[in-house]
Amino acid sequence: METVVSGIRSTGKLHLGNYYGAIKNFLEMQNNHNCFFFIADLHALTTHPTSSEMHANVRQVVTEYLAAGIDPEKATIYVQSDVPETVELYLYLNMNAYLGELERSASFKDKVRSHPDNVNAGLLTYPVLMAADILIHRATKVPVGKDQEQHLEMARTFGNRFNRLYQSEYFPEPYAFSFQQKLVKIPGLDGKGKMGKSEGEANAIYLSDSPDVIRKKVMKALTDSGPTEENQEKPDYIQNLFDLMTIVSSEDTVNHFDKLYNSCQIRYGDFKKQLAEDMIIATDPIRNRINDIANDHDYLRKVVTLGAEKARASAQKTISDVRELIGIKPF
Repeated sequence: METVVSGIRSTGKLHLGNYYGAIKNFLEMQNNHNCFFFIADLHALTTHPTSSEMHANVRQVVTEYLAAGIDPEKATIYVQSDVPETVELYLYLNMNAYLGELERSASFKDKVRSHPDNVNAGLLTYPVLMAADILIHRATKVPVGKDQEQHLEMARTFGNRFNRLYQSEYFPEPYAFSFQQKLVKIPGLDGKGKMGKSEGEANAIYLSDSPDVIRKKVMKALTDSGPTEENQEKPDYIQNLFDLMTIVSSEDTVNHFDKLYNSCQIRYGDFKKQLAEDMIIATDPIRNRINDIANDHDYLRKVVTLGAEKARASAQKTISDVRELIGIKPF
C-alpha cells in the first residue's frame, strides 16, 4: 500500500473546511493506504500558544479526528511532538534550504503582511518542517488543500535535493492526492477567502458548534441588496455562500436558489436559513460523537500512545537510513 501523510495544526477546533477539504478524503484513504494523520503541535508554536491552550487544542483535534470517523486501528493518529525524529530530519533538511526560496513562499509572505510583529524563524522554515513531516514516512501521497500546493512542491524540492547531494534515490516524490476531481477550497463566511481559524471565530463553522451558534453565524454572513439584472455574475462574497451550499445541501436546493438569484427573486434571509439548517444536519452526527469521546480520557490516551509507537517505528527507520547516507555513523 502507498503511504499517505497529512496533518492539521493544533490551533483549536476543526471546521467545515478541515472536514470537507481533508477529513472526508482521510476516511476513504484509511481503508486502502498506509495512513499517517498527525496533529501538528510543533507548527502551532509559530503563533505562541500558552501551555494550557497547547494541550487543550491537541486534545480537541484528536477527539474530533476520531469523532469524524478516523479509525486508529486502520490509520496511525499521532501527535507531531511525540515523534522527535521529525525534528531531526527538519534540521538536516534546513541545512540545504535556502533563504531566497523560503522567502518566496506565498504562505510566508502572507504571514509577514498580516502579522509583521511576529516574523519568526519558524514561519520562515515552516515549509521545511512540513517537508520533514512528509518525508519522515517517505510518503507518496499528501491530501492537501489548494493553498498548500506550493508547500508540497517545496517538499519535493527538498527531497530531491537530498537525493542529489547524497547520490541516492532515497526519498520518493510526494504528490497531492484527492478522491475528488480537484483540490477543494472551502470558503469562509467573511466573504474574503477560505474558511480558517486565523480569520476569526465568525468566519468558520466548527464541527462542535451548536445549532444555535451555526444559525447566528450564517445569518451574519455578508450579503447585499440582491441582483439588479437577470443572470448577473455573483460577487465573491455571495458566490462563497453558494459554494458552501453546494457542499452541504442537495443539488435541488442549490439549483432552486440559483434560479431565484438569476431571476432577481432571491431573498437572502431564506437562503441563509436553508444554508444554516443544512449545515446543522451535516454536522449533527459528528457533534454528538465529539461530546462522547471527549469524556473518555482512557480511550484518548490509548489512541495517542498507540499512534506514537507506530509513527516512531516508521520514523526511526528513516532517520537511521538518512544518518547513514549523510555519513553520521557510530565509531
